[in-house]
Amino acid sequence: MNLSNCRVVLVRPHYAGNLGSVARVMANFGLADLVLVAPYCFPTDPEARRLATHGLPVLDAARIVPEIGDALADCTLTLATSGLTAGIAKRGMIGSPAELLPRAVEAAAIGPFGLVFGPEPHGLSNDEIGRCHGLIHIPVDPECPSLNLAQAVTICLYELRKAWSAAENAGRGVHLPAQSPPAPHAEQERAYEHLREALTAVGFLFGTRADALMHAVRQLIGRAGPTSQEVRLLHGLARQLLYVAGKRDHPGEPGRELPPAADR
Repeated sequence: MNLSNCRVVLVRPHYAGNLGSVARVMANFGLADLVLVAPYCFPTDPEARRLATHGLPVLDAARIVPEIGDALADCTLTLATSGLTAGIAKRGMIGSPAELLPRAVEAAAIGPFGLVFGPEPHGLSNDEIGRCHGLIHIPVDPECPSLNLAQAVTICLYELRKAWSAAENAGRGVHLPAQSPPAPHAEQERAYEHLREALTAVGFLFGTRADALMHAVRQLIGRAGPTSQEVRLLHGLARQLLYVAGKRDHPGEPGRELPPAADR
């Protein structure tokens, strides 16, 4: 399985800078098949070439076709992208890049897959979206729903690369190491008691607020689900605090008068 079957289709792109940026990000994520449908800007534009950087081979190999059907004719799966879903017939697949692009990786193992982006001013038409098998919607703040074309391509290709990498690792029997389980409750309780002793010794826990402060410390550490190794680290921290507390008075400890500056 490789990414050579993954195709980026830009429908009527208007701005050469976006075209060059798309070519660059395609190279970043290992894609090379770029198709432009009835473009208003071209790979030869100096601004496109300036922003393509290491993506110049992608830009130079880009194909230009007159109609979206020509770009997708040989694809086994096609996904359109849009910042809006209102007014679009709720048929087929609609989801985020993370939800839909793993399917694209599966499809690309069989034949070409097309990822379609619309023109900068207004995006794809409903008819163009309807000609694709599904719709990718990038979740953004509704107050500012429109993404720059190159940014939208970057987000989608990042998720595509993640899905492809996961599939490649699974195919080779490579799995991420399992996360160590949290330490048993009894181990964590011993660490909390040790920390309480140490934090009291250095004056962090004192008076009527001691219980509330220790509760906050427990909540903070507990949310992390510390492993046995991390619990040992907490014991080490407590031991060091007790060592320091035994060597000199803590200047912020309540109920003690600070020694003269010359004696500290």
